[in-house]
Amino acid sequence: MEWVVIISVLIMTVLSLLRVNVVMAIVIASITAGIMSGMNITETISMFIEGMSGQLETALSYIMLGAFAVAISYSGITTLLVNSLVKILTGKKTMMVLALAGVACLAENLIPVHIAFIPILIPPLLKLFDEMRLDRRAVACALTFGLQTPYIVVPLGFGLVFQKIVLEGLNSNGLHLALSDVTKAMIVPAIGMVVGLLIAIFITYRKDRVSPGMQITLKDADDKIAQAQNATFNRKHLFTIFSIVAALGIQLWTKSLVVGALTGLICMFLFVAVPFRKNDKVVAEGINMMGLIAFVMLTASGYGTILKDTGAVDALVKVSANMPGINNQMFMALILLLIGLLITMGIGSSFGTIPIIAALFVPMCIAAGFSPFATAILIGTAGALGDAGSPASDSTLGPTSGLNADGRHNHIWDTCVPTFLHYNIPLLIFGWIGAVIF
Repeated sequence: MEWVVIISVLIMTVLSLLRVNVVMAIVIASITAGIMSGMNITETISMFIEGMSGQLETALSYIMLGAFAVAISYSGITTLLVNSLVKILTGKKTMMVLALAGVACLAENLIPVHIAFIPILIPPLLKLFDEMRLDRRAVACALTFGLQTPYIVVPLGFGLVFQKIVLEGLNSNGLHLALSDVTKAMIVPAIGMVVGLLIAIFITYRKDRVSPGMQITLKDADDKIAQAQNATFNRKHLFTIFSIVAALGIQLWTKSLVVGALTGLICMFLFVAVPFRKNDKVVAEGINMMGLIAFVMLTASGYGTILKDTGAVDALVKVSANMPGINNQMFMALILLLIGLLITMGIGSSFGTIPIIAALFVPMCIAAGFSPFATAILIGTAGALGDAGSPASDSTLGPTSGLNADGRHNHIWDTCVPTFLHYNIPLLIFGWIGAVIF
């Protein structure tokens, strides 16, 4: 039973590397895990479908955020941002990548649209990337950094949700820390993310890269850049900013992304930043933009349910707990982090992984003599591990949705593999060092 997680995750990873559609890869890995756990195909599919309900709210959130992001685009405010990037950063590859990482950070905590901004902002810039010979893998790493690092370390927006999940996992399993302590603990893995970003930008993907089929251009991208060059700030943009602030405030108050995005949409239509007659088109485009990602998250939830409810994850941890060297903190920290990597790679969501990891890790950390602070570092880092690099993670699906607008950016080889190498390795190193030191 302890091999179920390892084998099924490897199958999903190999299939994805062979360019099998990510949804098909997840379904096949799920069936494999179910059969290895002693269930037949019918029982496995039934559990898989039932488990998909675990991410229904998330899927609806992505659809609503997609519609909100489309509405923001219709207001024309994104053309101002494109204009600024084109004017200031043309020819400055490093600054362009860093700026995109900064924009992604804002979308994670300050402007609650998460990955929904990427298919709107990035496609108009693809032609510029090609003219600058900018390696799109560097952009993928920058976007994933901005989508992941803020929720790890900043207790605002998605970050507040993540840190509260970590805190609840600790408290409910017998370790008591304040939220401020969790925030401090998350600085350690965040440093690892920063190191990975700098390596990607200044070393790995620093050189010029000519993309295959570079002569192909996007007509929509050309049109949007032309519009951006003539755009000026107006009343619609002011009301759009107000709608964004309202969406953020309601989201923080209700702790619901759905309600926050709905509030933003209502404000956009109420203040005529977007004409109400376009509401059907806005929602339809939001579904078209975010629907695949939402469905991938649903299938990932079904896969995660199979791994959890069959006891495969518990068996893996129990075997690890009985390994020689359990009392060696350096060895134990590494084992726990590797388990976290496997689990999160399979489930595809650090938010969904934390409760599982906390329930299993806290007793093991107490037995091994880790401090509560070190335990928080291990749990937070283990949850973040695998988010970058997982074919089913929104931190990788989001960047691909924008960078592959012209069909010349592969999800696995150009997003998942680069982000896996540049973020999971530093996370392992810094999480391990932090757990041992503290």
